[in-house]
Amino acid sequence: MSIQKLQEEIVDEFSMFDDWMQRYEYMIDLGKSLPLIEEKYKIDENIIKGCQSKVWVHAEMKDEKIEFTADSDAIITKGIIAILIRVFSGQHPKDIIEANTAFIDEIGLKEHLSPTRANGLVSMIKQLKMYAVAYQTQLN
Repeated sequence: MSIQKLQEEIVDEFSMFDDWMQRYEYMIDLGKSLPLIEEKYKIDENIIKGCQSKVWVHAEMKDEKIEFTADSDAIITKGIIAILIRVFSGQHPKDIIEANTAFIDEIGLKEHLSPTRANGLVSMIKQLKMYAVAYQTQLN
């Protein structure tokens, strides 16, 4: 499924909830369903800088698509990275680099996070796109 379609799916899912408490609960559930990162990848080099809590992300290329795994020590943050991984994992590096992340604003995520969590969200997106740039360079 394309990045755009996945983003639309997430926007639709979030629009089903009336208030932000329900949306937070949904994000926590998404975090629980996140494919877990292997313990060997829970190292300092894989921690996303700029996040208040610890977020580990590992990326590897399979058949010209990037597969991401992640984990966090905070439940809301784990839900946030789960949303991003759902959108970007299994996609071609070029598509990740070019992807618009306006869906984050559409679901109202950034405005309902504390300033430090919002900064962390931006850092997560940057890091996933940096992996994409690195892998795209290898493909060229």
